[in-house]
Amino acid sequence: MITDPADPRLDDYRGLTDVALRRRIEPERGLYMAEGAKVIERALAAGHRPRSVLTSERWLDGIRQALEVAGSDAPVHVAPESVMETVTGYQVHRGALAAMERPVLPSLEDIARDARRIVVLEGIVDHTNVGAIFRSAAGIGADAIVVAPTCADPLYRRSVKVSMGTVFQVPWTRADEWPGALGELRDMGFVVAALALADDAVGLDEFAAHEHVRVAIVMGAEGDGLSRAALQAADAVLTIPMAGGVDSLNVAAASAVALWALRPER
Repeated sequence: MITDPADPRLDDYRGLTDVALRRRIEPERGLYMAEGAKVIERALAAGHRPRSVLTSERWLDGIRQALEVAGSDAPVHVAPESVMETVTGYQVHRGALAAMERPVLPSLEDIARDARRIVVLEGIVDHTNVGAIFRSAAGIGADAIVVAPTCADPLYRRSVKVSMGTVFQVPWTRADEWPGALGELRDMGFVVAALALADDAVGLDEFAAHEHVRVAIVMGAEGDGLSRAALQAADAVLTIPMAGGVDSLNVAAASAVALWALRPER
């Protein structure tokens, strides 16, 4: 039981609302945050190892059980909700946080070897969108996700939370070379299809009718969209036909539409 917010054992959990600070601290310390008992359970089930857990007393029994199932002896810090809020900077509604050790990411070749549908993300810095895309990928059936160097961290707390823990379910990696990774995917037999608003864009249904065996769906940030380099590296540029004077969807919604239209089982 910890009652002092200044206790050094809680340093990993300090200032979680400071995005700029956490972007630097978490990779430096080799950790990420899992929030909520269910998300923590999914991280443990995926083989991720906790460094410690911070929880309110209400969630203690469930956390202990999850750690026992996973065979983990990580320390569990129990604190009043007021202490947790002081340390983290916000009210922890789901009652539990785990400082997890970052897993070693697989290579691009490893995650693409048996894949038929891969989602590639460039320049998406909104963690909510990244997490929602992972959830769409898991639910609709993408085999893997590749994030460009300019993309937000899928293991950032907000992304993990929005994804409902599916960031632990969908294989993913970060591209070392960009846009060179798109050329690597093409060499592995993928048709590289970029979603963008362009005069020469092909309708999603028209492209789907070709029933390509392996497709890498490239998506960019709202507003700026994909970089010129990414568009030039694509085999095709796709657009989702829209109505009502709307030109595009939120990138997370667009990912769900594209994955459904291009699912291999169609």
